[in-house]
Amino acid sequence: MVSAKIVPVLLAGGGGSRLWPVSRESLPKQFQPLIGSLSTFQQTLQRVSDPELFADPIVITSKAFESFASRQAGIVNRPVSLILEPCRRDSAPAVAVAALLVEHLRSGSPVLVLAADHVILDDALFLDAVRSGLEATGDGKIVVFGLPPTAPKTSFGYIRPGALAGVNDDVRLVEAFFEKPKREDAVAYLRDGYLWNSGNFLFRSDVMIGEFDTYAPDVLAAARYSIADARSDRGIMHLDETAFAASPKISIDYAVMQKSRNVAVVSGRFRWSDIGSWDAIWEILPHDENGNAALGRGMAVESHNCLVHSEGILTTVIGGTDLVVVATVDAVLVCPRERIQEIKGVVEGLQAEGAREASLHRRDLQPWGYVERLEEGVKRIVIDPAGAIAPRRQMHQAAHCIVLKGAANTNVAGIERTVREGGSFHVPRATMYQLSNLGKVPLEIIEVRTGSESAEGNVLRRKGMNGWNGSKRTHSVAAVDR
Repeated sequence: MVSAKIVPVLLAGGGGSRLWPVSRESLPKQFQPLIGSLSTFQQTLQRVSDPELFADPIVITSKAFESFASRQAGIVNRPVSLILEPCRRDSAPAVAVAALLVEHLRSGSPVLVLAADHVILDDALFLDAVRSGLEATGDGKIVVFGLPPTAPKTSFGYIRPGALAGVNDDVRLVEAFFEKPKREDAVAYLRDGYLWNSGNFLFRSDVMIGEFDTYAPDVLAAARYSIADARSDRGIMHLDETAFAASPKISIDYAVMQKSRNVAVVSGRFRWSDIGSWDAIWEILPHDENGNAALGRGMAVESHNCLVHSEGILTTVIGGTDLVVVATVDAVLVCPRERIQEIKGVVEGLQAEGAREASLHRRDLQPWGYVERLEEGVKRIVIDPAGAIAPRRQMHQAAHCIVLKGAANTNVAGIERTVREGGSFHVPRATMYQLSNLGKVPLEIIEVRTGSESAEGNVLRRKGMNGWNGSKRTHSVAAVDR
């Protein structure tokens, strides 16, 4: 039986365009509070917080999402080790990197790989499934977590379980994997006792390295070299781009899982969703007596089986049936639920046209708070309590700033002063300045830029600790500008 603590590894680098316009390239679904008040990334961190069972997590994400991952982990008080991918190569290279790092730090330790954008509603039952799988990993098995299907879904992968893999009736050998099937096949899988493939799995680090060596040596080699030539900044590992990009772009399922003869499946009893579409969001939310679900300021009147999601704008649907209606500050989606798979194509078309709304939000989250564009040359800047924007230079335009809420400590051209609610300060063109929040409430500032329009060239500076050794991280406020 495995006695070492499990090392959780969160894969948090995906884009999630099927949940547009809420999920976009600049802020994808894993960092959004789509179900509840916390993001699925934060919920996943909390799920693996038992110190008796788990070591501190490793988070593998992209450079673009570094600040989101660091800030959100800090909010739920979970020290993490951040590994940044220089480009997207799908899940197999990320898993190979994780296995190599854990093997180096704690040889033969169990590793739990979790998708950071999934929803699990029964944490205790999930942990029961993890414990059930530990014995099989001790016997050298790679364990996947399957769920008894409740409907013949064509958007999920399926697993055919076989003989018992140990003394636990919930753990069986995997006979075969099946990717997203046609509906008639999904109906047959449901009848024959197949399981949904949740895409989360548990293994011993040395075992997974051996499987990569056998079935995907090119992926393993790229992972090794990307670690060997990685650099550290503030304790965050930046994988080498040239080495990492040399890996084939391939999922862990195709690279290893579907080839290995060493895989077992735990039949879980927890409720799970990959929330891969708005229809999946509708299914998992509570419904009214007519099957409607609402998030934010959404309302359905004399409607049936509709999802209404609104961020700020009051959105009402009257007399709708099987509709998805999503409203954000800069985009609105209205779509029949049966056509939600076409959203990805719409986003791709908008990107081809150069539409900013396809990929970017008006609100740009930062480690210290956020910046929201209100209109051309006007922004709302919100700085969290104890947050600070590092020294930067106001380049080609002057800025006049009004404090709407809180108390700001300003340093403009070396002159420091406190500006409270209702006060203002001016930053001349080509002047160094710095802002920080003195209070216990968020500091809210309206910034109006004046003068000729030009591209911003603000200087930003970051300070931190070098070195990556898998130890606990503190969550300092990084200085980031746009």
